[in-house]
Amino acid sequence: MRARRRTDPLNKSADSSTRKKIAPLTAAPSSDVVAEDRHRGGVQSIGRAFAILEQVARHRDGINLAELSKSVGLHNSTTFHLVQTMVALGYIRQVKENKRYRVGRPLFTLAASALDEIEMVSLATPILESLSQETGECGHFAVRVGDAAVVVARTSGPGAFQLADRVGVTRPLHCTALGKVLLAALSPDQFERLLARMALTSNTPKSITVAEALRREVEDVRQCGYALDDGEFDPEVRCVAVPVREFTGNVVGALGISGPIWRLSVQTLRARSGIVRAAAARLSAEFGAGGVP
Repeated sequence: MRARRRTDPLNKSADSSTRKKIAPLTAAPSSDVVAEDRHRGGVQSIGRAFAILEQVARHRDGINLAELSKSVGLHNSTTFHLVQTMVALGYIRQVKENKRYRVGRPLFTLAASALDEIEMVSLATPILESLSQETGECGHFAVRVGDAAVVVARTSGPGAFQLADRVGVTRPLHCTALGKVLLAALSPDQFERLLARMALTSNTPKSITVAEALRREVEDVRQCGYALDDGEFDPEVRCVAVPVREFTGNVVGALGISGPIWRLSVQTLRARSGIVRAAAARLSAEFGAGGVP
């Protein structure tokens, strides 16, 4: 006959007590604790990702994993996993030949979307105001729209006889300093296609009306970095303009000053081109570009 196992009430009580003591140690953390941990980890990861993105953007020739890890103060494996995520999203790309990382196209698309006309005007206006105060002349910032230059921002200088121009006016490309700068920014193919359909009208006796002469003028602008308008659009006005660049290094607009011919000689305009270039460099930096245009 099989003997029955006797259960000791005291042992049962002890087991139950033990289980009660162990249970809290193995219980899942509260939802608040989990949320806080995830929040901390998320913020840290985002911060690290932006630090990596900034370092990659600073190295135009690319940066390898070891250099990148050192610059952001992270272990190679941590940096690698974060970079791979950004590579998968397209914001960072890896050059196959040398394995160096560079910024991806989606980043440029985001920046271009943010740099709209309203933002351009708000950034250009204070720089134009400073330029007008320094030179005593009207300041202009224009962009190319189709076959014309459109003045999107302007300021008046403190001197007498300021030009009565306004924002939104269009100016021909072939006979204004602003327009010549915008033409010089085109690739040779783009320039030739535009030249084929442009009407080289004569606004004054000094206007360029021959295609070959305009080609030479535009090439001179590319070489010296600034353009002049010696009474070519208005016989009483002279202008000097220089390019303004954005984050990709491409020309996004033209910045210049203008004034009456009796106050601005060609020699004076050439001498002031350095001041205008410095102002354009400041505006280019606001648009995300570095260096002097």
